Amino acid sequence: MDLDKIIKLALAEDIGSGDISTQYLELEPLNSNAYMIAKAEGVLAGVDVAKAVFLQVDGSLKITLYRKDGDRVVPGNEIMRLEGKASSILQGERTALNFLQRLSGIATLTDSYVQRLKGTKARLLDTRKTTPLLRGLEKYAVRVGGGFNHRFGLYDMVMLKENHIRACRGITEAVKRVKRHNTSYKIEVEVTCLEELEEAVKAGVDRVMLDNMDLAQIKDCVKKFGSQVELEISGGVTASNIRSLARTGVQYISSGALTHSYKSLDISLLFDKE
Repeated sequence: MDLDKIIKLALAEDIGSGDISTQYLELEPLNSNAYMIAKAEGVLAGVDVAKAVFLQVDGSLKITLYRKDGDRVVPGNEIMRLEGKASSILQGERTALNFLQRLSGIATLTDSYVQRLKGTKARLLDTRKTTPLLRGLEKYAVRVGGGFNHRFGLYDMVMLKENHIRACRGITEAVKRVKRHNTSYKIEVEVTCLEELEEAVKAGVDRVMLDNMDLAQIKDCVKKFGSQVELEISGGVTASNIRSLARTGVQYISSGALTHSYKSLDISLLFDKE
């Protein structure tokens, strides 16, 4: 992930041919002090990214950080302070906040799920359901929130889902074809019922994803095959049911909601009053 390039593109998207609102105010060379403040409770992620945005706009800005990634904040907590050209702060404001608010939202949601897993052996995983080109940042925010990353892309783990299996006309055949390549990659297969799980175990996979199963089905799967293969729950995971899912004894619970259904953390940037 080339963070400098991502920031450059984000700033270009926002500033375009020029920040005409700021330009028309003729603020140069007026210097100002500004501060970023939390307006909601949550877990911060992306503080250094926000700082990097401002410095890419203007390397002469003086930035003091009062909070770091992973810190818990409540309304009123100051996150950073900026000193320098008012025009530079204004140009970087929205892009910096966009990164910080969204990454903090992911970290906050992840943390809320992780807290519910305490006392169980289940690990919370993210998915590939991320914003295009921002996967590295969003998966980083999951880690800040206490979660773990599933595969990063199509290249670092064999994951045979419903359509792969249909294309091969069955789990056994799909796994057999993968194993012909003597791959060292872990093999995970998605199943929807106990019979498919049994077939996957016999085929010799490393992990099985129990897709959209109800609690009774999951308990049955763990009882019969939990000692033979890693089990992962996916589909329909919410804050209200994640603990009961974890208490079944599975090793992993994955949730796409972490990176596609989070609420951005409310954070503001304000100029000091003269």
